[in-house]
Amino acid sequence: MSHETTADHVDHVDHVDHADHADHDHGLGHIVSYGVLFGTGSILVLMTAITVAVTYIDAGEMNMPIALGIAGVKATLVALFFMHLRWDRPFNGLVLVASIVFAVLLMIFVLMDTGQNAPSVFKGNAPKVQELLSIDAPGAPIAEQSQIP
Repeated sequence: MSHETTADHVDHVDHVDHADHADHDHGLGHIVSYGVLFGTGSILVLMTAITVAVTYIDAGEMNMPIALGIAGVKATLVALFFMHLRWDRPFNGLVLVASIVFAVLLMIFVLMDTGQNAPSVFKGNAPKVQELLSIDAPGAPIAEQSQIP
């Protein structure tokens, strides 16, 4: 028996392969137009320019919330359009939102712990560090404030 393939055999195998693959959706994803991609990219570039411009404005304690708000909008645009979450299954969006919520909760708990330990933080240098600095570097600056309010 030879290992030659005939044209009929190749056609049959080809037909079986195509029929088998036609039954299964491989989820190639959503095709996004260039207009949407370039529009989203342009908005992201504009928002980056706004972020840089905001750094020159002193808004006091609102500097951080403004910067985080702009970053949040930019991250949302990237997730929706470049990661295709706008056209994806709702479950994937739910997973994204849940992971963001858990990350925020983690930060809140860390900040609560930091605030709780603030009274035990030294004002200035620790005594042994200051002693060593006084001996080895008498002109070294002394830390006047704690990093934690």
